Amino acid sequence: MSKKILIHSLIFSPDGVSTAYLYNDIALKFQENGYEVVVLTTTPHYNIVKSQLAAQPLKWKILGICKESNFHGIRVLHVPQKKFKCTFLRILGFTYWHVVSFFICLFQKDIDVILSPSPPLTIGVINLWLAKIKGCKTIYNVQEIYPDILKRKGGLVIELLHKMERYVYSHSTAVTTIDQVFYNVIVERFRDKSKLHIIPNFVDTELYNPHSGNISLLDSNLFPTTASLKLLYAGNIGFAQDWEPLIRLAERTKGCPFEYFIIGEGVMKTYLEEKVCELGLNNVHILPYQPRSLMPSILAYSDLQFIFMNPDMEMQGFPSKVYTIMACGRPLLVCSGNDTPIVKFLQEHNCAKLITEKNMDDKVEKMMSWLNTVSSDELTSLGHNGVEVIEKMYTKDVITREYMNLVDSL
Repeated sequence: MSKKILIHSLIFSPDGVSTAYLYNDIALKFQENGYEVVVLTTTPHYNIVKSQLAAQPLKWKILGICKESNFHGIRVLHVPQKKFKCTFLRILGFTYWHVVSFFICLFQKDIDVILSPSPPLTIGVINLWLAKIKGCKTIYNVQEIYPDILKRKGGLVIELLHKMERYVYSHSTAVTTIDQVFYNVIVERFRDKSKLHIIPNFVDTELYNPHSGNISLLDSNLFPTTASLKLLYAGNIGFAQDWEPLIRLAERTKGCPFEYFIIGEGVMKTYLEEKVCELGLNNVHILPYQPRSLMPSILAYSDLQFIFMNPDMEMQGFPSKVYTIMACGRPLLVCSGNDTPIVKFLQEHNCAKLITEKNMDDKVEKMMSWLNTVSSDELTSLGHNGVEVIEKMYTKDVITREYMNLVDSL
């Protein structure tokens, strides 16, 4: 008899961000292999893609406290959520989602396993309460390490989060994390270390591959044809990234044949826009999120993808976009310290230029020197190395099979 999986996630389709796409594919692969799947999530509020929303319309259900949609035959329940600017309203909305989700879960029948990604850490706690009531198993997927990722290192709130973390790790049936570096960071926090498993993120190589991009599909007003070397970042414009090296680099290379593209939304977008205006950086282009279907073409348009990690948070996060970039054969330019998850991973696979200097002037100087001398052959070679790694180890079929094997073993 097939098992019934409840995916309990802050983000899912039709929200158009990387975690949603990841769990969309996991849900579909479970369904494809005979599992019954139901999803409990929020209403779209991170990146609302009109075409996806039209294909997956949400309708009010359960006395008007949540909405329901159909994702390729999978029932999806959406508790209303908005992306408030006011901290108090964000906390209130977050609390509302947790409370309503808990009671909706109580009425889901015959659940065998609850699967959830982090963040937030609190979702792991709620799942444990539900599992105890319903007699089911839980899998908690650590995508970011909380509370380590927070800048504050002490205080009552941080201590409470540490206790919450230990509670989730101790009582979950299984915990997964994305690589050996994350594993090494958190394994000593487990009483039973056999609960912790490494399951990497993956890439949909049918969508993302070296041949899937078509630059002619792009709006030439946003992505003009020029002879410049094009450096691009696409994703959340937030605190996990260090934007100072970009500003410094763009300022130092004004008048050089380099252009910088930043695509996305986030709390640091206004800051970036203000700095670009203040410094007259006409070589920096800040654009809104683009449709997922265009991302292979946008990656093909770029010569180089950049990721500059925030030194305060670089040990606790690994950008899943790295796999997508590699799958499309694009080389990376990465600023991050030695022994961080992203640097260790990319060093092993030789598909990026790594800038590990701590001093800001040294970082910028080293990037400028490399950009001025790097050849197209070197960029092509780095990109090719990335494609080989993805095709061998990180395809959707390989990784989703690991999730199914874990569920079957519980």
